[in-house]
Amino acid sequence: MNNENHIILFDGACNFCNFWVRFIIKRDKNEVFKFALLSSITGQNVKHKFQLDQSIDSIVLLKNNQVFVKSAAALEIAKNLSGLWSLLVVFKIFPTFISDAIYDFVAKNRYRWFGKSVCELPQNWEFKNKFL
Repeated sequence: MNNENHIILFDGACNFCNFWVRFIIKRDKNEVFKFALLSSITGQNVKHKFQLDQSIDSIVLLKNNQVFVKSAAALEIAKNLSGLWSLLVVFKIFPTFISDAIYDFVAKNRYRWFGKSVCELPQNWEFKNKFL
């Protein structure tokens, strides 16, 4: 396991977000990612430490004591995934205001399109060590 873990904060009530967490876990061959709910103690501590809006509901990546949010977080995560997913980094050529606008559009509609759920980790779930 890589000694340098990156923390991904996510909205556990969002089916779309939960899908992407499972997607990342399966492709995190170097085991660099750990996960926490935005609403968890870990999430609250990260938001406080880095002076993020406490009501933020987008993906947040903490990597090397640096915070990435929205599309920047998604692209930074993709760089570390196995397979061709790391090639998504080419989308960094677009200005952040464009990629964040697309991100915001999906985020605004995610509950309507994909629904809500309650994020619960079963005690015997094989990936429970990935969560803080």
